[in-house]
Amino acid sequence: MGMASHHPTNLHFVLFPLMAQGHMIPMFDMARILAQRGCIVTIITSPVNANRFRSVIDRAIEAKLKIQILELKLQLAEAGLPEGCENFDLLPSPALAGNMVLAMNMLEEPAENMLRGLCPPPSCIISDGGFPWTTDVAKRLKIPRVIFYGPGCFAFLCVHVVTTTNILDEIDSDSEYFVMPGLPDRIEVTKPQASTWGRGDTKESTALFEGMQEAEKDAIGIVVNSFEELEPEYVEGLAKAKDKKVWCVGPVSLCNKSFQDRAERGNKTVIDGHDCLKWLDSRESGSVVYVCLGSLTYASTEQSIELGLGLESSNIPFIWFIRQTSEDFEAWLSKEGYEERIKGKGLMVRGWAPQILILSHQAIGGFVTHCGWNSSLEGISAGIPMVTWPQFGEQFLNERFITNVLKIGVKIGMELPVLFPKLNEPKEILKRDVIKEAVEGLMRNDEEGVARRKRSREFGVMANTAMNEGGSSHLNMTSMIQAITEDLAKNAKPIQDTI
Repeated sequence: MGMASHHPTNLHFVLFPLMAQGHMIPMFDMARILAQRGCIVTIITSPVNANRFRSVIDRAIEAKLKIQILELKLQLAEAGLPEGCENFDLLPSPALAGNMVLAMNMLEEPAENMLRGLCPPPSCIISDGGFPWTTDVAKRLKIPRVIFYGPGCFAFLCVHVVTTTNILDEIDSDSEYFVMPGLPDRIEVTKPQASTWGRGDTKESTALFEGMQEAEKDAIGIVVNSFEELEPEYVEGLAKAKDKKVWCVGPVSLCNKSFQDRAERGNKTVIDGHDCLKWLDSRESGSVVYVCLGSLTYASTEQSIELGLGLESSNIPFIWFIRQTSEDFEAWLSKEGYEERIKGKGLMVRGWAPQILILSHQAIGGFVTHCGWNSSLEGISAGIPMVTWPQFGEQFLNERFITNVLKIGVKIGMELPVLFPKLNEPKEILKRDVIKEAVEGLMRNDEEGVARRKRSREFGVMANTAMNEGGSSHLNMTSMIQAITEDLAKNAKPIQDTI
């Protein structure tokens, strides 16, 4: 994207990303897109999180973009969290999620003081929905606020239906499927699948959700990491339901053009990205399945073993990223000589995956995903069909979107969502045969498989078109910047003579 075509707008956007990778990564991408449009951008986050994105932002600054990260300390001790525990993926146990929310809520005063000291003063706050207090800060500073939520419009509209109708009260069973009312497509879900994102079941999560809904009312619009061609009826449905502007400006991951930016996005990748890329280089085009269950997935040892054996017994080459392993699982791996056994067929990598680099590699033909929205959208952008393995939050809704609306996925068969604070407690275990079957089913060259791959590729082309100059997401970004400019002009008070 040439800088020359984007004149400075003199707008200063301040971004507040939520402290979880799935929320931070798209927000940092959005920050760079705004800066490429000539806006001044300040991202406010805590020291540990700032550090994860430092190199990407430093490169943006070298490229003459007006962008900075400011650090705000989280009051960890007061919130009952250990030192350095500044992201949901660093929590010693997911049961401490409520403490994290507490720490986030204590940022209001320090954040406002920081904003009042900014020069030039902020013109707009873009905040994650998880910071409802930013609405009060925006009011006191007399500037507009735009909300960013992690998921796409489809999941969002489902949550709206569930929270504004009494559909869930009418359903007694937790295992029975019902049809979501008022949606353009026939979507069937169970009660738990429809309601783990939103209210949740703890005092803290319910209070947070209600605060978010209240704070939504004053926002001048909602910015979404999606693109209009992907879910046209849902973008429209959401704008209508919320009676707000909805700007789809994604897939924002596509702003990462350089190898370096794509390799280091979100966190330092564990291995020198090149090792796994070299391994992929030796594979046939479209032959490998990429397996990665997200930054917040706590797979039990038993589940990890079943996954390992399921992948091994399939006749499909695979590259499997596992974020954190347990001593038990490591013991099993070495006792079984698993990594030795799969040599030549599969590769297992521990830690953070350079996901967009891998997904765009010609050898990848399928993606086993937890259906977090970023991963889902990155799979869509790369034109890759998916095996859907949802766990919590709105992931079951994203699964329905991938399998029923877009028809580019194969369900692995998870039924029961877990609530985030209970992620490491015992849950439904998928057996090796089920995993083998799903992976082989995804890669099969039958009529269904060929059609699924073709559709996936078409969505990949649409995604890239949307982000290019003149594409729908590019135009929406222009329209959002325009809306902020107009809002500020409308609310600017003529300066009184003070003499």
